[in-house]
Amino acid sequence: MPNVYTNHKAKLANTSLTTIYTVPTAKTAIIKSIRVANEDTSNDCNITVTLVDSGSNIFMLEKDRTIQAKRSQELLATGNMEQDSADSSVAGPTPLIAKESEIIKAQAENANDLSIILSVLEISDV
Repeated sequence: MPNVYTNHKAKLANTSLTTIYTVPTAKTAIIKSIRVANEDTSNDCNITVTLVDSGSNIFMLEKDRTIQAKRSQELLATGNMEQDSADSSVAGPTPLIAKESEIIKAQAENANDLSIILSVLEISDV
């Protein structure tokens, strides 16, 4: 099978932990981007993002990261997130590798505030 570029999207409609993406069988995923947008016009909202491995171990990618009202952030970007994203101290996304059956989950502080998009390259293991 060829490599496939795809994306996975979710509107975090409640404050429960929500599965965003599960790496398919016989695939390795290169997660190129995790983009989160806050659609609320007046309130900031925190997001928590985890990776769950095939043994159900939970690894924290982000814990209570604040997404400002009417703004978006690239969660895989490196550098000082406290500064404007146009600042040269913030670099482009650093890819995250996920193996077969691993799961990316997200949880919003407030219902219906956040949307999340993962951009993924799925590589066939066979």
